[in-house]
Amino acid sequence: MAQNTPVEMFRHASTISILWGVLLIVLGVMAVGSPFLAAVAVSVVVAWLIVLAGVVHLMLAFRVHGAGSMIWKVLVGIAYLCFGAYMILHPVLSVASLTLVLASLFLIEGILNIVLYVRMRPIHGSSWMLIDGIITLLLGLMIYMQWPSSSLWAIGTLVGISLIFSGVARVMMSLAVRKATGAISSLAA
Repeated sequence: MAQNTPVEMFRHASTISILWGVLLIVLGVMAVGSPFLAAVAVSVVVAWLIVLAGVVHLMLAFRVHGAGSMIWKVLVGIAYLCFGAYMILHPVLSVASLTLVLASLFLIEGILNIVLYVRMRPIHGSSWMLIDGIITLLLGLMIYMQWPSSSLWAIGTLVGISLIFSGVARVMMSLAVRKATGAISSLAA
């Protein structure tokens, strides 16, 4: 029976994190290789999530006690379903609007990664978080500057680049955790 020491748990967690980082890198390379398909794929995934939100609103509508609340939830659920269905039926048209949403997401993610770096500065390898934050922030700005004329190729390319850098940052941070865990375990032995 194997013991679950903290060192073994950190090693296992870092292995999973490294695998996740490699998967992000592979998906990023695929997105850069086929940016139009990546943009449409993002659009379709978001559309299905909106449809799912509509279904949840409709299910919750019948659990509320006030008639006004029920009617409101049903209307909101139907709106979600209609908007999601439109996006599913017209994924290329929805890419342009999602480009603005993606730009906002990248800007927020970049800022939050930079803030996270400031909090994690003493940790070895945290500079990767700063690099990821700066690049993601720049990608968000690039999307805004290119919109809407190049959204069909830019969104897939930029998502791919962001995935690659996020994957590299995750792998590098995980390797730093693994190295620190190894140093701690050798001191304890």
